[in-house]
Amino acid sequence: MDGTTHRLTVPEGDEGRLDSFIASELDLSRTRVQKLLAAGMVLLDGAPAKKSDSVFGGAVIEVVVPAAESVEIEAEDLPIDVVYEDSALLVVNKAAGMVVHPAPGHRSGTLVNALMFHVRDLSGVGGRLRPGIVHRLDRHTSGLLVVAKNDEAHQKLSDALRRRDVKRLYHAAVWGHLADDEVTIDAPIGRDRKDRKRMAVVDDGRSAVSRATVSERWKRVDFLHVALKTGRTHQIRVHLLHIGHPVVGDPVYGVGWERGMGGPTHAWAKDFARRVPRQFLHAAELVFVHPISGEKMRFEVPLPDDLARAAAWARGELP
Repeated sequence: MDGTTHRLTVPEGDEGRLDSFIASELDLSRTRVQKLLAAGMVLLDGAPAKKSDSVFGGAVIEVVVPAAESVEIEAEDLPIDVVYEDSALLVVNKAAGMVVHPAPGHRSGTLVNALMFHVRDLSGVGGRLRPGIVHRLDRHTSGLLVVAKNDEAHQKLSDALRRRDVKRLYHAAVWGHLADDEVTIDAPIGRDRKDRKRMAVVDDGRSAVSRATVSERWKRVDFLHVALKTGRTHQIRVHLLHIGHPVVGDPVYGVGWERGMGGPTHAWAKDFARRVPRQFLHAAELVFVHPISGEKMRFEVPLPDDLARAAAWARGELP
């Protein structure tokens, strides 16, 4: 059966379930990975892998993913903000509300649909539904992501992500005040055992590390710069909830937190919540080595207008 063979190396210091590691690295469901394991499509250090296997730093995994059924992606003339483009890649400032790639319930209107219209030479490594996509942002998170235009660039950028050589800095507003100006959150992330649509800090999850630094302290909210050391699904949102400071406006992990803000600034918290139209999370900075030229690339974009207005009000700059 035709397919793509993926060779993965577990980073030093990482450990956990084999199926969880593959699912996270290749953006597959754990159920799909378990079917691949049962079909003998996975090798662990050269030997056929079992569903019960665990992995540790330095382990080498080979996964054969059968070719997907042909799915026609419609190119759509949708507005996208291209920050940089050359023959190998482009960097996009994704708008909040735009899904990155087609999925059930979102077959159109995605960033991939827009890219198919604007870019004719996207990498095919990501598969038919995710051409060129090296990493993702949540639908309601705005900001920077890199898109590969050829397979060599895609593979090298993916390898850099796995080696944690791609620097990503986010801006976030969270409820309450952190006890310290800087905190490193080192807590494994996996599927929430009670709700499979959510992620959570779980003992057998994938290693996940975030570093949050307080940039500004508002009345009932801290404005943070958050650097990712790893890139797990919903990592920043789950980690900040884990330390008791969920992202303002987060529809999954931060619903209703303003109602618990008592005291004289209770009204301020409710007003601020009304002024934040979606989760206050923005991918503000992206740094990586160009996969072809070897040049260090650095991109930065400010808060978009919706979050910038809320921040200005919190600072007292707007009535």
